[in-house]
Amino acid sequence: EGTSQQQRIDLNSPTVEQLVTLPGVGQSKAKAIIKYREEVGPFLEVAQLTQVKGIGEKMLNKIEGYVQVR
Repeated sequence: EGTSQQQRIDLNSPTVEQLVTLPGVGQSKAKAIIKYREEVGPFLEVAQLTQVKGIGEKMLNKIEGYVQVR
């Protein structure tokens, strides 16, 4: 069963609690995503996650099916 668009987390609005539900994302990565968003501005595309400290291509591949940018 795939994840529908509705169930995907919008990278520009989630809390730490929502982000830690993603595969491989713990407290520190969740906080890094939010910190990036606060300092750089809203995500324009999911691929921008690789610019967040601690997130590389492998991590992006793991979570890109669960997130979106609105």
